[in-house]
Amino acid sequence: MPLDRWNIIESTLREGEQFVGANFTTEQKLRIAEALDEFGVEYIELTSPLASPMSETDARAIARLGLKTRILTHIRCHKEDALRALDTGVDGIDTVIGTSSYLRQFSHGKSIDQIVDLAAEVLAFIREQAPNVELRFSTEDSFRSDESDLFRVYLAVDRLGVVDRLGIADTVGVATPTQVYRLVSTLRRLVASDIEFHGHNDSGCAIANSYAALEGGATHIDTSVLGIGERNGITPLGGLVARMYTLDREAVKAKYRLDKLREVEELVADMVGIGVPFNNYITGITAFTHKAGIHAKAILNNPETYEALNPTDFGLTRYISIAHRLTGWNAIKDRADQLGLDLSDEQIKRVTAHIKAVADEKTLELNDVDDVLRRWAVSTAEPVQVG
Repeated sequence: MPLDRWNIIESTLREGEQFVGANFTTEQKLRIAEALDEFGVEYIELTSPLASPMSETDARAIARLGLKTRILTHIRCHKEDALRALDTGVDGIDTVIGTSSYLRQFSHGKSIDQIVDLAAEVLAFIREQAPNVELRFSTEDSFRSDESDLFRVYLAVDRLGVVDRLGIADTVGVATPTQVYRLVSTLRRLVASDIEFHGHNDSGCAIANSYAALEGGATHIDTSVLGIGERNGITPLGGLVARMYTLDREAVKAKYRLDKLREVEELVADMVGIGVPFNNYITGITAFTHKAGIHAKAILNNPETYEALNPTDFGLTRYISIAHRLTGWNAIKDRADQLGLDLSDEQIKRVTAHIKAVADEKTLELNDVDDVLRRWAVSTAEPVQVG
């Protein structure tokens, strides 16, 4: 399946609100919504207006912002929920009901027959009330549901002809990419609706599963900034962008303001009281740092030798670490050139050997290396000891 039509449903203001550190104020939600809109996501999903009085107030406020992105809200498959959601002025309604034996027994208590009947009633009602609203129906805990039950529900809903999307949810993060591909691709052959995938990261497969969903024919992927959400969260916005960028760089650059990614991540991280992880996709402090000498040489000749992502496309820069025992003379030479020092290759190699020897004995900083280079540039003697 060609990956030429895919959309991000950014759920920081719904799934992300379930993160343990998230207690967004109305002002913060508006700032996040505006930042995501500036980045260019196609959809923003909000907490159900029935969750609390402030949730309803916030949904109304965000719907009135006039953003380019479409505003959705996520509700139970209930008529009352739908009416309240429609009254907020959002562009789309995302309905959901659990289909696994766990949720049928311990949550809503309905049989598959009852789920089919309820879905038909509620979805037809929503479409009657709002002919132009974007409407999604999703099962919950899809990958712990009986497959025959799933397809029975999906086919019944698709035949109604009232929904725009069908949702598949790996609610507890148990699916593998192979399972996701198989389920999505099978559903793709059977229904006319678009397909949305919501993947949790409990076992570390959220990005891979989202990509497998797209390969199988999904059209919409749920994300959150930094992957925040219930438990270990869901597919991170930056991680999905990185994955898709490596597939088609120009298409991703055309879709999104990539230079705004770090800004929105730092905004949300500050609001929920966490730091951006050192190894975060794209924006982590080490994401474009190169240390090994052999890597540094190749990077200096052609950055694509060890970079699948171009940092400049994201408003970032690469960094070559040189103050350590793994450094190479090409990296040291590059640093000498940056400092405007005139040293021959032979001199650079001797300085590099000295730096390696010192680094075996103590921790070095970049200033230490610079000091050695400057002293060597004005002396024919052996390099002085660092520190």
